[in-house]
Amino acid sequence: MSVTHFIEAYKGRPPWDIGRPQPAFEGLADAGEIVGPVLDAGCGTGENALFLAARGFEVVGVDAVEAAVEAARRKALARGLKAELLVHDALALEGLGRRFATVIDSGLFHTFGDRERRRFVRSLAAALSLGGHYYVLCFSERELREGGPRRVTQAELRAVFDHPPFRVLSIEAAEMAANLDGEGRKAWLARIERVANR
Repeated sequence: MSVTHFIEAYKGRPPWDIGRPQPAFEGLADAGEIVGPVLDAGCGTGENALFLAARGFEVVGVDAVEAAVEAARRKALARGLKAELLVHDALALEGLGRRFATVIDSGLFHTFGDRERRRFVRSLAAALSLGGHYYVLCFSERELREGGPRRVTQAELRAVFDHPPFRVLSIEAAEMAANLDGEGRKAWLARIERVANR
């Protein structure tokens, strides 16, 4: 999907902007799986990043849509939370000039076409520390309702990430909360580790 699509979406309230963190990331934090510093790739209006900031993590959130980042900054100010929220392309994370112990992705990966997926792997490798973890929440092919982004299969996740410099640790059925009809959408939550420097 093009950046233009998301710029238009943020002129209203997009379905993924639920006004709270995704339960999958709350669960990861509660289980002690999140380690700082944290990068929220495709942070939108910042709910996941600000949830983690409220838990005391050092957090950077990036999104390509200026309106989304501005909304996230307003929320951070209103809540008295410290998080670095930047307009930045998730396909060029090397431009941040730093590495993170954890990268979270709520609905970013499933927006990429095949060529963008390859670029994202390189981008992610530039931002994730050795031994660090990437947690991706993406639409699953089990979601049969019409509309929304490209569905992702477990096999696709493994084809993209289950080889150096990454390793897939687990892929489990999850739900992606949405503001559409009171129901979430079927998703995968994948745990991926950076295992090599190449």
